[in-house]
Amino acid sequence: MKNLLNFAKNKYIIATIAFLVWMLFFDRNDIASQYKYQSQLKNLKEEKAFYIKETAAIRTDLEELTTNFSQLQKFAREKYFMKKDNEDIFIIVDSKQ
Repeated sequence: MKNLLNFAKNKYIIATIAFLVWMLFFDRNDIASQYKYQSQLKNLKEEKAFYIKETAAIRTDLEELTTNFSQLQKFAREKYFMKKDNEDIFIIVDSKQ
């Protein structure tokens, strides 16, 4: 009991414990904040990977559209409903949507 009392009276031990409690629970970068930051970082890395993949796919589509005229014509007809002067376009809408 006396050793425990002497241990608790040591100013260095008290300062160290107070410092650790402050850093773990009350500081701006406490444990809960660090966990939240890590989860945000994980989500941002997943988004970055998704957008890198999408950018690569769009670049390949762009390369194909700039080099292949028939592919460009198909893209314009499907996406923007463009047509030639002597054509009629019939758009079929699915009623389930």
